[in-house]
Amino acid sequence: MATLDSFAVTEAAFLLKREGCEPDALFALLERGVIRIALAVRNEHGDLRALMRRYRNRPMSLADACLVRLSEIHATGQVFTLDSDFRIYRRHGNRPIPVLMPD
Repeated sequence: MATLDSFAVTEAAFLLKREGCEPDALFALLERGVIRIALAVRNEHGDLRALMRRYRNRPMSLADACLVRLSEIHATGQVFTLDSDFRIYRRHGNRPIPVLMPD
């Protein structure tokens, strides 16, 4: 089971739509419990703000910051993304984030 933030789900739906895909499969994964929303922004705002400040030259979106933060909290997870910035982002300051990204 993967854990996501509601902003990350929003970003995933946006990226799918931008690539010409319908987000139905994303909602099906939510409904089946394959992925779940598990990050409360109100509890993580300090860490999210720090990440967004660190990567302000990109600039990092809140959805991206949530995924980076989730990768810090769930060290064994991977981030599935179409966003090449995840090759640049680091968790805990200097560790690469494991990503699943189409070529």
